[in-house]
Amino acid sequence: MEQVLTLVVRVEKKTRPSQTDALETAARAVLAILADERSYGEGEWAEAMAAWQDNRIRKIAKRARGIEWRRAEALPGITVHGTGTGAPEGVAAEVRVFPPTGVDDVPPELLKLQVSGTDFEDTEELPALGPGVPVLWINPELEMSSGKAMAQCGHAAQLAWWALPETARKEWRSTDFALSVRTATRTHWAALLATDLPVVQDAGFTEIAPGSKTVIADHPLLTR
Repeated sequence: MEQVLTLVVRVEKKTRPSQTDALETAARAVLAILADERSYGEGEWAEAMAAWQDNRIRKIAKRARGIEWRRAEALPGITVHGTGTGAPEGVAAEVRVFPPTGVDDVPPELLKLQVSGTDFEDTEELPALGPGVPVLWINPELEMSSGKAMAQCGHAAQLAWWALPETARKEWRSTDFALSVRTATRTHWAALLATDLPVVQDAGFTEIAPGSKTVIADHPLLTR
């Protein structure tokens, strides 16, 4: 049975996360569940995580507010708080990630949540990239909804995690999985494609054509 990992972003009526903060927080949420002790060994999520990672690492991003969010929070998972990148002061994204399930076994509290309505925007200037901070670069030639982009950034972070040695994973974890998400220029994207950095190729089930290269994970400890 195909497995899916669900991400839920909190979107209240009067408080919406910025685009960049939502993408960064979604990617960090994926890393958080990959690194969680419940996800490997004898952990309670280990079997589900292994089954999911042995197949296509499908992810879906949904939105919730009010009672929907509180019901989602009551389910086993991890909530990750954003840094407010691209948002007014005091506004930060919240994303909860849940252990994978079969596509037909998604909990009803998550199944009924909407995928649409996750189109966000940055209302503040993005800060300069910090030295040594991993960057997930988005393909400038593709148009994706925020929800789609959240899943793609999650894929890129996961590919980077898989490619790193254990010492580098521990170092990344110690920073609370610090990372940035930016859209590359066309010139920079072409240069990134010429490297050995992890690149996400979409299966093409929604929004974009099969095989589209969506995000490249530029971690300073990975080979260029």
